[in-house]
Formats: sequence, C-alpha cells, structure tokens
Amino acid sequence: MARSVISATPTGARVEARIIPRAPRNAIGGVRDGRILVRVTAPPVDQAANEAVVALLADILHLPKRAIRIVAGAAARNKSIEIDGLSPEEVSGRVPIAPDGAGGPSGSR
Repeated sequence: MARSVISATPTGARVEARIIPRAPRNAIGGVRDGRILVRVTAPPVDQAANEAVVALLADILHLPKRAIRIVAGAAARNKSIEIDGLSPEEVSGRVPIAPDGAGGPSGSR
C-alpha cells in the first residue's frame, strides 16, 4: 500500500475511504486501492450518501456526527474523512479492517 489508510491529523485522524452507495446494508469492511470500503444504503443524491457515511462512522466510533467531516471528495466515491478526538490507533481499534472481500464490522442502521 502506497499510503496509510488511517493517518494522524492535528486534531485526530484522517481516513481514506471508497464509498459504495446503494449497498444492501450499511457496513465497513475491506480495503481496496489503499482505501477503506464503506458501504451505505443511501443513493449518491443530494448528499444522502455523504450523510449516511458520517452517521455510520459516528455510530461505529461512538462519536457525535459533528466530530466527523468529509474534507475531500464530497462529490466523488473516493473521500478523505477527518475524525476529531481519536488517534489513528483508536480509530483502527474501533474499526478493524478486514482483507479485501472478507467483510467487517457493520453499523446498526
């Protein structure tokens, strides 16, 4: 992998993610091309998928939605997401990343 999937920022961590909208369920799992796969049921219309990504991460990381923000790629499937208040180690501990295609933890939505 050329770069880290989860890196440090001055206020917490940055996650490089690949969003898969219109998935059968909301879930996080696997890594593809150096990005965590985030599946959401919402369509990529009117920010619905972005809002679903933030809600899913907030649920899994036990953080308020305001602590998570998309800082790059708002209109693309590849996104950079910053998480305030958690180190990269804490994020990876709460979101274990399974190998490609192996699934992973899912949200409760």
